[in-house]
Amino acid sequence: MQNERVFKMSFAGVYPHYIQKAEKKGRTKAEVDTLICWLTGYN
Repeated sequence: MQNERVFKMSFAGVYPHYIQKAEKKGRTKAEVDTLICWLTGYN
C-alpha cells in the first residue's frame, strides 16, 4: 500500500501543518479545530 506512511503519522505531527495551511488561506485555528471536531467527533 502506498499510503502506509500517512497512517503511521501521529496527529500531533500533522496538526501544526493544518493550522499553517489554514492561516495561509485566511482561516483561523478555531475554524480548524471546529472542522476537526465535526469530522472526528473528538474535541
